[in-house]
Amino acid sequence: MAEPKIGIYGLGTMGSALALNMAEQGIAIAVSNRTDDLIDAFATRAAPFAGDVTSAPDLPALIAALPRPRLLLAMIPSTRPIDDMLDEVIPLLDPGDTVIDAGNADFHDTIRRTERMAAAGLHFVGMGVSGGEDGARHGPSMMFGGSEESWAGLKPILTAIAARFEGAPCVDRMGPDGAGHFVKTVHNGIEYADMQMIAETYDLLRFGAGLSVDEVAERFAAWNAGPLGSYLYEITAEVLRHDDPLGAGPMVDAILDRAGQKGTGRWTAIEAVRLGQSATMIEGAVAARAWSAEKPLRERAGAAFGSERGALEVVPDDLEAALLAARVLEYAQGFRILDAASEEYGWQLDFARVAEIWRAGCIIRATLLDDIAAAFRDGAPEGQLILAPGFAETFARGIPALRRLVAQAIGAGFPLPVLGSALSFWDTMRQPRGTAALIQAQRDFFGHHGFDRVDGKDAPHGPWLG
Repeated sequence: MAEPKIGIYGLGTMGSALALNMAEQGIAIAVSNRTDDLIDAFATRAAPFAGDVTSAPDLPALIAALPRPRLLLAMIPSTRPIDDMLDEVIPLLDPGDTVIDAGNADFHDTIRRTERMAAAGLHFVGMGVSGGEDGARHGPSMMFGGSEESWAGLKPILTAIAARFEGAPCVDRMGPDGAGHFVKTVHNGIEYADMQMIAETYDLLRFGAGLSVDEVAERFAAWNAGPLGSYLYEITAEVLRHDDPLGAGPMVDAILDRAGQKGTGRWTAIEAVRLGQSATMIEGAVAARAWSAEKPLRERAGAAFGSERGALEVVPDDLEAALLAARVLEYAQGFRILDAASEEYGWQLDFARVAEIWRAGCIIRATLLDDIAAAFRDGAPEGQLILAPGFAETFARGIPALRRLVAQAIGAGFPLPVLGSALSFWDTMRQPRGTAALIQAQRDFFGHHGFDRVDGKDAPHGPWLG
C-alpha cells in the first residue's frame, strides 16, 4: 500500500469524483467520511486503484494516516460543517499542516478560517472547483486561494488532476485567503448571466420568431461552432433535442417553469454592490430566478392582464452579433467585480490567468476566453474589457444589432433582464454626462451633501445654494 500524499474527507458526489481522479493519476490518497456507507461504496468504485487508496474509519484515523506536513482536503458543506470539522482537527494537526475547503464557500468565511488556522500555525486553503461531477472526475478548473507555502505543497497534485487547455493545466493560485473562493463566486455569477441570456434567446426564437424547439436547437448548435462556442451553448442544443419520456413533445415543455439556485449568483450580486460595482447583468439573472419561483403569482397576473406577446423578425447573423457583444459585456462586469475586490483585499489578481484557467473544465468555458486573456495580457486600457482594442469590431457590429433586438423584443412584450441590462450598461458607460448630476443636486437640496463642480470651482451648499 503506497503512503498517501493527501487525505480527502467527504465522499459525496464531488468528493468521491475528485478522489477517483487523484487515484487514477497515480496519486496515493487516504479517504474517510462521516458515515461508513460512503466509505464502503467508494472502496468498491476505487477497486482498480486499490494500491493507492487507504480507507480510514474517521477523521482522527485519516489524519494519523497522512505524512507530515499533512494535506487534508474537505469536500463537505462549507457552512457549519467546515467549522465543526476544524474544531475537531486543529488539536490533531501540527504546525505547517494544510486544510483545504474545496466546496462553494462565502469568501468572508474563508478569510475568517484562514486567520483562525494561522493562529495555530496551520494553513487554510479556499479552493473553488468548477465543472460539476464530470469535471471533478476527469479534470476540473480550480481556483486556489491560500499561502504560497501551501500552494507549493499542493501544486503537483492539483496540476495532475486539473483540466487542460492545449496542454496547460486549468489551475493556479489566485492569491491569499479568500481569493480563490471569490473568483469561483464571480465565475458562478457570470454563469447565471450566461444561462439567463441563453434562456431569453430561446424565448425570443421560439415564441417571438416562431421556431420549433428542434430549430432552436440547431441554431444553438451552429452558434457553438463559431465565436459563441461554449459549454453552455453546447448543452443547450443537446437538452433541447430531448423528448419527454413520460409524454409527447419536447422535454423542455414538460419541465416546471421555475429555476432553482444555490446562492452563489446571489453572493456575486451582493458583493458587487458592496464593492460599488453593480453588475446589472448578473443582478438581472439572479432577479429572474427569484421571479421564476413566483409562478402562481405570474399565472394570476397573466390571467388578469394578458400574457400575449408579439411576433419578432430575427435575423440569425444579427442575433449572433448581438449575443457576442452582450457576452463580452457580461464578462466585463464580472472582471470589474474581481478588480474591485482585488483592490479592496490586496489580492493582486492576474485577470489574464483567471480567464485562462476558465478555458477548460469549468461551466463557463468558452472560445471568447482566449480573446479576454489576450486583452488583459496586452494591457486593456484602464483594465477595462470594453476599452480593449480587440473587442472594437465586436462592439461595432454587435451593439447596433443588440439595440435592434432589445427594442423589438421590448415592443413585443418580451422580458429581457440580462440582454436589456447589457444595453443599458453599454449606454451608461459611454455617456460622459448622464443622470448623476441631477441626483447629486437633489441630494444636496435635502441633505446638505455638497457636490463637485465640472469647472473645479468651490460649490455652495444648501437649499438652495444660499
